[in-house]
Amino acid sequence: MYGSDRAGDDTERTAFRKTEKKYKLYYENSKSTKKKKQPKQVDLSEVLDFKSISESFNQNGELPPGVVHVNCGFDRPIFGLGNRPGFYFIPGALTLDEQCTWIRESLTNFPQPPNRTNHNVIYGPISNLFVAAKEGKVFIEEERSDNGLDSEPSASVSNGDSHRWKFYEEDIARSRGKACKTVPASVLLRKLRWSTLGLQFDWSNRNYAVSLPHNKIPNALSQLAKRMAEPAMPIGEEFRPEAAIVNYFGSGDTLGGHLDDMEADWSKPIVSMSFGCKAIFLLGGKARQDEPLAMFLRSGDVVLMAGEARECFHGVPRIFTDEENAEITPLELRFSDEGDRCFLDYIRTSRININIRQVF
Repeated sequence: MYGSDRAGDDTERTAFRKTEKKYKLYYENSKSTKKKKQPKQVDLSEVLDFKSISESFNQNGELPPGVVHVNCGFDRPIFGLGNRPGFYFIPGALTLDEQCTWIRESLTNFPQPPNRTNHNVIYGPISNLFVAAKEGKVFIEEERSDNGLDSEPSASVSNGDSHRWKFYEEDIARSRGKACKTVPASVLLRKLRWSTLGLQFDWSNRNYAVSLPHNKIPNALSQLAKRMAEPAMPIGEEFRPEAAIVNYFGSGDTLGGHLDDMEADWSKPIVSMSFGCKAIFLLGGKARQDEPLAMFLRSGDVVLMAGEARECFHGVPRIFTDEENAEITPLELRFSDEGDRCFLDYIRTSRININIRQVF
């Protein structure tokens, strides 16, 4: 799911791949190992900025070439692209309170079993990862025949018949020495790349595994998705949120060009919500050879992709975690209380995306 430099020659030559590489994070070469690595400068002059477009439209009604205003009775401006039918951009769609709520949920509750994450394949289901990271705990693998440690673990997960992983206090983990494998919970949190809500997606077979245990999408998130989906829905129909994928991005992470094509009815939109650091989103055409459009995604923005837009390649080649470009000051102020320090530390260098789908 996440970007990789190990692409074939044909992929490397496509217009989409060239644009990905244009905006991807690269660092300046430095002879000194002590100096902090500096990102290479990138030309952002061709990146669409719907925040600025919205401000200009509200002031004088003007729009740049190719951008259209979607008049559908929604409570805030919605924009589309003349050559990408079914694509909708709602800048600043989510309030600051809504952003904070779903950042918290994405870190504390959404990775909880039975929801699956990218960690399942190695560690099995992990409970309370965010809390364990906050408390500085360590994940330890031990043989089932072992009588365990002197202290009670905070959580345990089974992974096959012969091993299990548990969270322990750091000092207890140190006392075990190198007798077993360990990984800090904070490292696992930083390596969290996705979690799935509602119907669980099987990444190996690229389909929805309806037989897997799952909880329904939380009602508050479901109602929010229904409201946001309205501009892209066929007249007289209501969006049914049945599955969601939560993507977690750190500095340097990318989401390679892809299609979301596993749902039965492409006339229904994917509702994509952005939280945290600013990113660049690429929207291409129906082939990788088509030149993609680049646009900024900020915390609180919502993108809808329905109909023909569902057939367009898209991806995220860059997130901005530096203070100048991240544009998360409102979130930093809201998470400034001591009890929210853990959320602040995470979101300062991260982006979260929740994309919600109607499967059937």
